[in-house]
Formats: sequence, C-alpha cells, structure tokens
Amino acid sequence: MSGILEGFLVIGVVVGVGYLIGRAGVLGPSATQVLSRTAFFVASPALLFVTLQAADVRAVFSEALIVTAGSSSLACLLYVPIGRWWRKRPAGETAIGAMASGYVNAGNLGIPIATYALGSAAEVAPVLLFQLAVLTPLFSTVLDVVSSSGEHSSRMRTISAPLRNPLAVASGIGIVASLVDFHPPEPVMAPIQLIADLAVPGMLLAFGISLRGAARPGSGESRPLLLSIVLIKTVLHPLIAYLIGGPILGLEGHALLAAVVLAALPTAQNVFGYAVRFGQGVVLGRDAALTTTIVSVPVLIAVVAILA
Repeated sequence: MSGILEGFLVIGVVVGVGYLIGRAGVLGPSATQVLSRTAFFVASPALLFVTLQAADVRAVFSEALIVTAGSSSLACLLYVPIGRWWRKRPAGETAIGAMASGYVNAGNLGIPIATYALGSAAEVAPVLLFQLAVLTPLFSTVLDVVSSSGEHSSRMRTISAPLRNPLAVASGIGIVASLVDFHPPEPVMAPIQLIADLAVPGMLLAFGISLRGAARPGSGESRPLLLSIVLIKTVLHPLIAYLIGGPILGLEGHALLAAVVLAALPTAQNVFGYAVRFGQGVVLGRDAALTTTIVSVPVLIAVVAILA
C-alpha cells in the first residue's frame, strides 16, 4: 500500500506547486500554454527517445503487453460512441476523452507503484512501451489532423501527419535504435536526458497552474462525459484487463495482479498537455486527470487487497 500512497503523494506535491505558481502569477497568464508546448515539442520527444532506445523492446513482448494493448484499446474505444454519437461532441474533444479513458499514468504513478506494490519497476515496461510507441503517436496524429483543419483534412496532410509529429518521430527513432542496439555516446545522450527530465514536471506544473480559478470538475454539460471517463478508466479498464489476463490468457497470481493494478492507474496528465497543445477538450482533459486520480486511490487499494 505504501507504494500507491507514495506515488500519489509525489504527483500531488508537484501539482500543488503548480497551483501555487498559478495563484502567485509569477509566470504570467500564458504559463499553462508555454509549459505545455515546451513539454510537447521539446521535452516529451526527448523523453520518448531516451526511454525507448534504452528499452529492450523485444523482451517486453509477452502476455503483459497483450493485456495492456487489449484493455487500453478497448477502454479508449468504449468512449467514442459516448462522446461522438450520444453527446454529439467534436472529433477533437472525443479523441481527448477516448485517450483519457485508456491512457494511464504509467510514469509518475506507474513506476513508484510498480516498485513498491509489485516489487519491480520493470512491471510497467509493457505499459510504457505500448503507450509511447502506439497510443501517443496515434492520438497526437489524430489531434493534429483534426485541429489543423476542423473535422476534415486533405489526404496528403493526413498521410504526412506522423512525419510532422515530434512524438511520433521520436518514438520511431527510439524503437529503431533499440532494435538495432544502437546507444548514442554519453556526450550526445547527456543533454537529451537533461531535456527529457523536464517533460514530466513540466506537464504536472502546467496542470497545477490550470487549476487556478477552474470550475468544479464535471460542472455544466461536461458532467456526463466526465462520469463516463471515470467509469471506464477506474472500473471497466481494470475489469477488462482482469478478463483478458485471467480467463483468456490464463494469468494468475502476481502476473494477473500486476496487469490489473497497472490498468487501474488514473488518466495521465499527458492527456491534458496534448489537449492544451491542440486546443481540443482542454477542460475535459484536465477534469479527467484530476478526478480519476482521486477515484483511483481506493480502487487500487481494493485491487491489491483482493488479488494480492
């Protein structure tokens, strides 16, 4: 249990610092946008490259990756008819809602929780790999296409979107570097690592600043959408992971526990960062990250108590 609480404490402190910065106004009225764009265009690509090139991509292709890919994809898809067809929301906002439903906080919370509650930070590797290599490039490309020309885009722009996306490019280079076992020399990696270290705190600080003066989560017409995301992320996502890992793949014991715990992690603050960057579903992304983080505490404790 200590690992779960420690992970939430770390993220809460940094978000709290961001909130105080927002109240003080020391970074000016554009702080959220500047920090979010810096994290998106500069720090996050560096983090993706550093993480993926150092990972043994072949080693994480296991049952855990199948559970992660299946449960995350289904959780994201479950939101689409709710946002797009039931509530008639724009495609960009629907993409943010779908991402919030299946994209977990594997870095800030996943690593400490895996370390202390599951015994090894390596447990989070399949989740990180799938999100960094698949979900991040996919959603950021969709958001780029939608935000650049509304609901429609030229065929050439759609095809070339991944090549103009710094996250997709960095992910591709990192995966190739890992597959060919290429490790850049230390003088090259040191500044990239330094910039990469800015990604997570930058997003968390931007998130905290955005809470200054924000309306109560779920107020107005966004309430049904937020409740849907919370239900999918904190209940259905871990339940799907359990069904795929247990009855379908035959996982049990520690392996099944790890799969369900990681699926029960809350929405990552990255989702809010991408929402700000593309100007799509900003309020929904912020409220989803905040609300699922709060709700996931008892859910994670219950999962560990039941399956451990």
